[in-house]
Amino acid sequence: MILPDFKAFPIKGRILGVDWGARRTGIAVSDDARDFVFVRPAIEVKKNGDSLAKKIVEIAEKEKVVGIVLGLPLYVDGSDSETTKKVRDCAAELTGYTDLPIIFIEENLTSFAAQEKLGKVRINDLKQKLDSESAAVILENAISMLKRL
Repeated sequence: MILPDFKAFPIKGRILGVDWGARRTGIAVSDDARDFVFVRPAIEVKKNGDSLAKKIVEIAEKEKVVGIVLGLPLYVDGSDSETTKKVRDCAAELTGYTDLPIIFIEENLTSFAAQEKLGKVRINDLKQKLDSESAAVILENAISMLKRL
């Protein structure tokens, strides 16, 4: 189910963070206490491969998470970007595979923050790691919001 805000999101347990991408989708997961966030290998998106939503749910089940946080790319003025619809469509598809609560969180500047965290790395390494580091930033932001509730 897609939640409108964090009020009904589980207050305990592991959470999966997702940074949707047309080529690679970044994945990160928290620990049970939500003190730490761990990056996982990004999901390579293939045109004729398994559904991305199905792969995300498989990871959610393997990681035993209690909820999914999806980064929502919006323009600076808060309006939808071209990618926003694709992320919302992915979330809608996720609801067909799982009953886990799904929440969106604005993801402006997460790639920049992730690149700052990675520091100086080779371009090839950056491409491989940036998506999941962005998912980690998304997840860290969501955990901060949840702790304020």
